[in-house]
Amino acid sequence: MRGRELLLTVTAASFLTPFLGSSVNLALPSLQEEFGVDAVLLSWVNTSFLLSSAALLLPLGRLADLRGRKRFFALGLLVLLLSTLLSSLSPSFALLLLFRILQGMGSAMVVSTGVALLTSFFPREERGRVLGINTAAVYLGLLTGPFLGGLLTQGLGWRSVFLFASSLSLPVFLLSLRLEEEGGRGEGFDYLGSLTYGAMLVLLVYGLSSLPSRLAVLSLLSGAVLLPLFLALELGRKEPVLDPGLFRGNRVFVFSNLAALINYSATYAVTFLLSLYLQHPRSLSPGEAGTLLMVQPLLQTLFSPWAGRLSDRVEPQVVASAGMGLTSAGLLSLVFLGENTPLACVAGSLALLGLGFALFSSPNTNAVMSSVGREFYGVASATLGTMRQVGQVTSMGITALAFSLHLGRTKLEPAVYPLFLESLRALFLLFSLLCLCGVFLSLARGRVHGR
Repeated sequence: MRGRELLLTVTAASFLTPFLGSSVNLALPSLQEEFGVDAVLLSWVNTSFLLSSAALLLPLGRLADLRGRKRFFALGLLVLLLSTLLSSLSPSFALLLLFRILQGMGSAMVVSTGVALLTSFFPREERGRVLGINTAAVYLGLLTGPFLGGLLTQGLGWRSVFLFASSLSLPVFLLSLRLEEEGGRGEGFDYLGSLTYGAMLVLLVYGLSSLPSRLAVLSLLSGAVLLPLFLALELGRKEPVLDPGLFRGNRVFVFSNLAALINYSATYAVTFLLSLYLQHPRSLSPGEAGTLLMVQPLLQTLFSPWAGRLSDRVEPQVVASAGMGLTSAGLLSLVFLGENTPLACVAGSLALLGLGFALFSSPNTNAVMSSVGREFYGVASATLGTMRQVGQVTSMGITALAFSLHLGRTKLEPAVYPLFLESLRALFLLFSLLCLCGVFLSLARGRVHGR
């Protein structure tokens, strides 16, 4: 397969998962009405997918390195296609959650191999451009998901969202069958390490997403206990699921992944928070709020390819660090939100966040993938994906904790708007400071070009 065909296939796959995630959010009220579940259970429509994907990214990325990345990429698209189709036919909420778990598995297989396939095919001097285009496809999914999801849910019901996503998956799966297999390696797979890793991450992610309950604290403590056990297992293995050598002495790999973790921890909850702000204190309709919130992913889509090309010529540590700095400034500008803040100011803050994220994401991915050997591309891509997933859950966990401390279990209504705005400002200040710390981590990663 030629480079253009490979790029088309992988970028189309990269569009699917964020499109599905962002469009399903618009269908949640309809889901709640049909199945009669409470808000806590409803949140598991997203959490089940996130847990499954986070726990499986690294083991499946390692398996793809060993058994062949094309095989896992195509199989992941097939699992995603079938589980999305089955989700549209779900007769019960329990089965819907089961199919969402399968979607998480398919997503993990696609995410852990797609970037690795691009990195292994294109030479180092073209990687930034290619990864920038791929990142733009992710943001395009985030941009179009809410708009199309809202239209489909309003006109045809929530099941149409899954049907439409499965129809998009079919041609991408057929394209993936044309990919050339890389062969893989015949080494053994670390099943015990993978099981320990999966259990550890599920406990940590579940704990973060469920704070501040007692069960969440117990889950976090259990996951923390499994962490040293996992590290001890990996150090004693000839063929570990996560090679400690990737971290030992590889400053670029370590600090780039930490920068990604911090960036997603500081930014993922922004859309959720602003959606509540715009629809409650500001009384905008869902359509009006969704249109305004499109500013950020639109800027990310437009500037990601340019940022990727820039990182081919300028050190990724410089470009990505500048992006994190802009993101921190955008978050800080949201600290001053009030009930009468001009919507143009909100749009300006979102534009700053979009530009900052575009400058960070593809150059940071370029740095990670350029810091390891070809045989570790799948694991490197999966590790970066895991940082993203854990960062997203951390962001929502911090938000849930802040709401619990400021608002308790009360519904959002005019009487509690002052407390809501207080918690909003505190969160944006915390996220801005967190992102500022990430700037220094990003700068400390060292050089990629000339390695």
